[in-house]
Amino acid sequence: MNTVKASKVTPLRASIGWLCLLGIFVLPAFSVSSQYILYLASLTCIYTLTAAGLNLILGYAGQISLAQAAFMGIGAYTVALLSTKLSFWVALPLGGGIAFVLGLVLGFPSLKVKHHYLAMITLGFNIIVYLILMNEQEITGGSYGVFNIPRPKAGPIDFTSNESYHILIALVTCFIMLLTYWTLNSQWGRAFKGIRENELRAEMLGVSLRNYKLLAFAIGSAFAGIAGGLLAPLLGYIDPTIFNLGFSFQFLLMVIVGGSGRFEGPFIGAIIITIFPEIFRVAERLYFVIFALAAMLILIFMPKGAVTLWDWLFQTITGREAPKLTK
Repeated sequence: MNTVKASKVTPLRASIGWLCLLGIFVLPAFSVSSQYILYLASLTCIYTLTAAGLNLILGYAGQISLAQAAFMGIGAYTVALLSTKLSFWVALPLGGGIAFVLGLVLGFPSLKVKHHYLAMITLGFNIIVYLILMNEQEITGGSYGVFNIPRPKAGPIDFTSNESYHILIALVTCFIMLLTYWTLNSQWGRAFKGIRENELRAEMLGVSLRNYKLLAFAIGSAFAGIAGGLLAPLLGYIDPTIFNLGFSFQFLLMVIVGGSGRFEGPFIGAIIITIFPEIFRVAERLYFVIFALAAMLILIFMPKGAVTLWDWLFQTITGREAPKLTK
């Protein structure tokens, strides 16, 4: 009887893996001649960051959130409105900080309600943020949005070109993914998964449901805020319609299609949801139908997400199980 050996993530392998991931993120800036493909690569990094935050909330802590687009909008407008008055390097963490605080506030309902009731609360929050951005025209520009959002500079280093700004996005994304990896393999990560599996048992073992639920919401929201702060200079123009409710459902689809509760899931999901529609666009009017069918087939034949395909490929090539990146 053949047995499949398990792969262990040693410090050396982890370091090599992170260098390879950074290389994958940065590579398009040096190897892609098409500016549109480079833009899609930058967008994939930003979406990975947002989906990673939702994966922390949903896949690890077991809480449903449909407000990632709202938190992205908060981060994007913070950077768009303050980067010229203060600095991008101040506005970006400030946008993430505001999203973190609002995530704490929004997390309080998760202490009382669960599942679809919590989804309704976060859905309502997304609508409220959208209406504020749309109606507070003196501050946000209303339906006209904010134009001419500058890209940052750091002394002699200029990030105004598409290539240099992609490198910045890639570095921020990889750094935050590294923080996520550390968090999920710490006591916090084990507590999140304990709450997801069985709240009563986790509480009996001394896990504070209140503190960890709020923490999961806040961290996941902050990721979306930072991602939105990176998105604003990438586009150069933002308006409230970008951060509508459908955008939040798109991130939910990324997490589920990629693999909820797996560290690799958001990255795989972001690639699928960002790149596949562009591939199917040649079908013109039918491309939405083809994309929807492709997503349905992935979920039918791979209910744990497309990360299942990665596990199969790794095992086929190496003869070992794919390493579990989180405990």
